[in-house]
Amino acid sequence: MTGAADTGNVAGKVVDAVWRMESARIVGALTRMLRDLGRAEELAQDALLEALERWPGDGVPDRPGAWLMQVAKRRALDHLRHHAMHASKEGELSWEMDNLLADGGSFRDPAVLAMLAQDAADIDDDVLRLIFVCCHPVLSAEARAALALKLLGGLATGEIARAFLVPEATVAQRIVRAKRTLTEARVPFEVPRGEELKPRLASVLQVIYLIFNEGYSASAGNEWLRPTLCREALRLSRVLAELMPDEGEVHGLVALMEIQSSRERARTGPDGAPILLMEQDRSRWDRLLIGRGLAALERAGRLGALGPYALQAAIAACHARALTPDATDWARIAALYDALAQLMPSPVVELNRAVALGMAYGPQAGLALADALLDVPALRNYHLLPSVRGDLLAKLGRHAEAQAEFERAAGLTQNERERAVLESRAAALGNP
Repeated sequence: MTGAADTGNVAGKVVDAVWRMESARIVGALTRMLRDLGRAEELAQDALLEALERWPGDGVPDRPGAWLMQVAKRRALDHLRHHAMHASKEGELSWEMDNLLADGGSFRDPAVLAMLAQDAADIDDDVLRLIFVCCHPVLSAEARAALALKLLGGLATGEIARAFLVPEATVAQRIVRAKRTLTEARVPFEVPRGEELKPRLASVLQVIYLIFNEGYSASAGNEWLRPTLCREALRLSRVLAELMPDEGEVHGLVALMEIQSSRERARTGPDGAPILLMEQDRSRWDRLLIGRGLAALERAGRLGALGPYALQAAIAACHARALTPDATDWARIAALYDALAQLMPSPVVELNRAVALGMAYGPQAGLALADALLDVPALRNYHLLPSVRGDLLAKLGRHAEAQAEFERAAGLTQNERERAVLESRAAALGNP
């Protein structure tokens, strides 16, 4: 009994791993065949259930991804045949279906199967189409993120809910509504071309960027990091870079996330408490990820002027190249933030620029810019504004003011780990 149970557990883990790697390819292939995202996901899940039933007893096949694809496509063909028979009886057979079944043909004819067969390039195209469908602007940012993690990342609804700290029912509802919205809007299963590509690509990159940011610095809860989100976002960006090798901003986003991910092991202590950038043990940074990130950044530069993601990657690269905090080129970072502020003006960029100015040219220079942001509505309840001001005031020796700012920041953040750090800094200023 124990041996059978162990075999089942091993097979279950293999199924889970294969699904995460192959789900986007399978759902994309079925969506191209069926032109129905919801139905495609259902049939792909059916193939997954069949694997969970058969692999523990039959053994894991030599090519598990190909096995899942074959089973899923067979189910899609059965669905098409059933639909065709029903439509024929109702006199509603479509032109496409009529041609497939002309001259007595059937869905098991070699000619028909050949028409529905796919090579690797077709599958890659399907994944690219699926990325653009999941991240269509007709959906809200929350719906795009949930749908992308479900269909592209292969995450279960419960995993997505835990990652974003929302009820599982909320995530499930978002996904259902997203698929319904895509159907009602008749979003085509295609990659936009020409003038439509740039805004749609921007939406795709934004979704991946938001997923990564939530994992890198969790906005709420009792964990500082959510590595699963970071890794899924990085995986999606790598897939996108392979599928769109001539888009500089895609490589810029890859570079940014590779370099930021390199710090994962150094960003928390043994108890999970956050370790700020200037206090991290840089020997724990992953040099392989840094090397990959710098290579992606160089590739982005070769493809044209650096966009917002590539500029942020260039800033991260300044930190990655500095073996010690004192070796950081803060003047270059400040200049890069100047460029970013011109290209993508926002209060958050200005706040980051204040930090860079304070490091490059003294805390008073940084405080002047931070003070200018006090009346910006978007930052009124943003905890990092008082946090930045507290740090700059502390460096100027204005401890009472700094303490008050850190206390205010602690009251605004929704992340328990971050709140503890801010409260600790406030307490230290009260007891020098």
